[in-house]
Amino acid sequence: MRLLCLPKSFSFYFQKVSKQQRIMAQSSGTGSNIEKKLIRIDVTSDSVCPWCFVGKRNLDKAIAQSKDQFDFEIRWHPYFLDPSAPKEGVNKKEYYEKKFGSRAQGIFARMTEIFRNVGLEYDTSGLTGSTLDSHRLIYFAGKQGLEMQHALVEEIYLGYFTQGKFVGDREFLLESARKVGIEGAAEFLENPNNGVKEVNEELEKYSANISGVPNYVINGKHQLSGGQPPEVFLRAFQVAAK
Repeated sequence: MRLLCLPKSFSFYFQKVSKQQRIMAQSSGTGSNIEKKLIRIDVTSDSVCPWCFVGKRNLDKAIAQSKDQFDFEIRWHPYFLDPSAPKEGVNKKEYYEKKFGSRAQGIFARMTEIFRNVGLEYDTSGLTGSTLDSHRLIYFAGKQGLEMQHALVEEIYLGYFTQGKFVGDREFLLESARKVGIEGAAEFLENPNNGVKEVNEELEKYSANISGVPNYVINGKHQLSGGQPPEVFLRAFQVAAK
């Protein structure tokens, strides 16, 4: 795996090739579409990581802008920012003030501004704690469809970051599952052992060699990290599709 490196001349080259392809398609007279290349994206994230939500919103925007060029397959994988976070939950604001000290208020203000830039209101109310159950449910959703998994991640982020929901609250997780049409979520979460083995396997496979999230691996070889803007994802898609 290597870090993404984008040649300065690539953007011009891609635009030129794309124009030639459109001309060829129009002149063929067959009306058939050019086969779109598949972009596979493995996203490693934690359900309480604000940059992961910002990155997802920007990724979604980039996908919407390039869906006429590519097909996408997105898989979400777990990460624990705080493996020792309590399962029962603690006051979110107090937790971050204890963790970041005098920097906490500045971080809250900065995240509020960043969230507004992607159309969201950052909410520091409610509880925070262990994200294990959320990762178990995200794994379970993926078994029913990757689009459903992607939609569930959005619902969990929305609840935690903008509505003061507790990421470890069973009812909140089940409500999120119902909204996106996941079947059998209550029965799955009822057994605390369900999905734990799979979450641990994914942690070992996708998190062992990274030090933070969000982390994106595109087509198994190009890696990005952080809450990247849409244009970075767009360039990454073009390079990965070569």
